[in-house]
Amino acid sequence: MKPTNLRSVSASTEVSAGAAFSTPTFSWDDVVRVSQPEFNPNDSSNLRGFFDKIKACNRGAELQSEFLPFVVEDQIVGYIHKGFAENLRSFEDFFILSKDNCDGGKVMLHQSLKSADDRTRAVGEVIKCLAENELIPGIRNELFPVTSSYGAPVFFSLERAAAPYFGIKAYGVHMNGYVEKDKQKFLWLGKRSLVKSTFPGMLDHLVAGGLPHGIACGENLIKECEEEAGIPRALSSRAISVGAVSYSDIDGHRFKRDVLFTYDLKLPESFVPNNQDGEVESFKLIPVKHVANIIKRTDFFKTNCNIVIIDFLFRHGYITPECFGYLDLLQSLKSGDCS
Repeated sequence: MKPTNLRSVSASTEVSAGAAFSTPTFSWDDVVRVSQPEFNPNDSSNLRGFFDKIKACNRGAELQSEFLPFVVEDQIVGYIHKGFAENLRSFEDFFILSKDNCDGGKVMLHQSLKSADDRTRAVGEVIKCLAENELIPGIRNELFPVTSSYGAPVFFSLERAAAPYFGIKAYGVHMNGYVEKDKQKFLWLGKRSLVKSTFPGMLDHLVAGGLPHGIACGENLIKECEEEAGIPRALSSRAISVGAVSYSDIDGHRFKRDVLFTYDLKLPESFVPNNQDGEVESFKLIPVKHVANIIKRTDFFKTNCNIVIIDFLFRHGYITPECFGYLDLLQSLKSGDCS
């Protein structure tokens, strides 16, 4: 079947970052079918589908005025929606909402919270209460560092699920696991478990994960490789750090300010991934050119994975300067504050 006016093939239910996540109903057969060149032979050099995926991760820039700076020790560490900030007023021993006629106000921690441990404990108590009132869904019991920029001092640690509600910088590691055979490159893709709280059943990288407090990127990647794909340390330690991408996405009260550190790992042809933590339903090896088609034509991927794979396509020569919009697309891979 060849659509005459193909825009983007969606899963049976529209899924968007920050929304209530519905379970899509596409199969690997659907993925393979739509990835074939003959499915839409006229889009080979058209970057529009890639731009659409970047845009989907960078919504709501015009809404930033609805957020208050979250300030710790005179450093802006996040942004909190004015409506969500009202939920913090009842926790006056922990949070201060100041009104400033010049800048519109800000949110601060109470001055009695001096140490990182005290702040982590106090904010954790607030988040527990907010979660019990269904104001912060999907508690992960995983702590993210709160800092003004990567490598800067950590002011305290924050529950991962609360990160977008406090608008903190969040970091992650994403790895492209690829294979070369018959002079062609293939990418291993994962299909997320249907019981995942976010993006269930969507396509994902072979390995990806958030960067918790207290662990280095490289070590975290090795841990995720073992848990998500059964890749032993002897192999995962060969992964090459290739840079970072970033995005800034506002959706309601959520403000995602994410930086993803990217890695490539060339895998042997004989390697077959084996999920260890129950978060991946299955894997499939797909030609890189076909993966590019999946991104351009569908909404099958977890949204931020698109950015990382587009970056891979640039670096491995699948997107070239002959493509109209080349530099604009390249620049858009760091649409967020990459610091």
